[in-house]
Amino acid sequence: MDICKIHENASKCSVNTMECFMVLSTQAQKISIATLCGLFGTLCIFENSLVLYLIFSSPGTRRKPSYLFISSLALADILASIIFVCSFVNFHVFNETDFSKEMFLLQLGGVNTSFSASLSSLLLTALDRYISISRPSEYKLLMTRKRAWIALGVLWVTCATIASLPLLGWNCCTLDSTCSKLFPFVDDNYLSSWICFIMVLLGCIIYAYAHVLWRAHQHVAYMEKHQAQVGRQNTRMRMDVMLAKTLVMVLTVLVLCWSPVLVLMIYSIFARLSNHLRKAFAFCSTLCLLNSMVNPIIYALRSKELYSSLRMVFSRFRRQLKASEESPEAESTHKSSMIET
Repeated sequence: MDICKIHENASKCSVNTMECFMVLSTQAQKISIATLCGLFGTLCIFENSLVLYLIFSSPGTRRKPSYLFISSLALADILASIIFVCSFVNFHVFNETDFSKEMFLLQLGGVNTSFSASLSSLLLTALDRYISISRPSEYKLLMTRKRAWIALGVLWVTCATIASLPLLGWNCCTLDSTCSKLFPFVDDNYLSSWICFIMVLLGCIIYAYAHVLWRAHQHVAYMEKHQAQVGRQNTRMRMDVMLAKTLVMVLTVLVLCWSPVLVLMIYSIFARLSNHLRKAFAFCSTLCLLNSMVNPIIYALRSKELYSSLRMVFSRFRRQLKASEESPEAESTHKSSMIET
């Protein structure tokens, strides 16, 4: 008999009911999830840490609001990778239930905060590009470093507050309401509200990018018409077009990676999920890590400043490696000459 059917007659908020959400039934499925989480998580942490290093090691990039928002995105992806991988593998692979309801909701809040902050940082980056490309003459006055830091502070506090609501009492145990079919102890109404929050963020990003793309298209047409004209304005336009295309690539990857998860979340609110769909949701969740892993690759390939900084880091590393390899040879040569003397 299905263990979940047994627990339907028991307390829906018992810690033992978490076994119902451990949907990976075979060792092959657990190994696959552990491998995907380990691979994506490790690469995500390394790549985003490298992005943070490249940004803050260069005075030219760390002063720009655009790169402050990208730094926030990289930091959110690092935190999401650490918290998600640890909690997800611990729950689905090792089937750990040796923790309280509060501890589970705390871990879930950490994951939601990180992924929400990642998406919100992308929204701030989109708005930054929207202002830069629609009002270029007023950009430096409107988008200052102080305002950028304030926006980032509001972003993180808002995401943390929304994500902590289940821990603060908005859960199906405290309210004695309908529980989610995907997450233990999570209220269905809260899940619906969180999905709406994410959809609003996506809608704002899409609107901002639609305007950015339209203006970028105008800039491309202008540059093609005035190819002989070389100057600061044309350089600025090329930078805006390049960064707009970069962020559109980031948005495309974001939508492709998050769509399966959001669709299954919405479906779970209106219908009962089969075990096959719940297993599919577990595997689709790893796509969120894939999104966090791909973002830094796009920055390195598309951002000229970050790409130049990355090449300088690799060149410096190669020189140090070459110097360390030549040093023992020089030392041995020096010793042999001393012996001969």
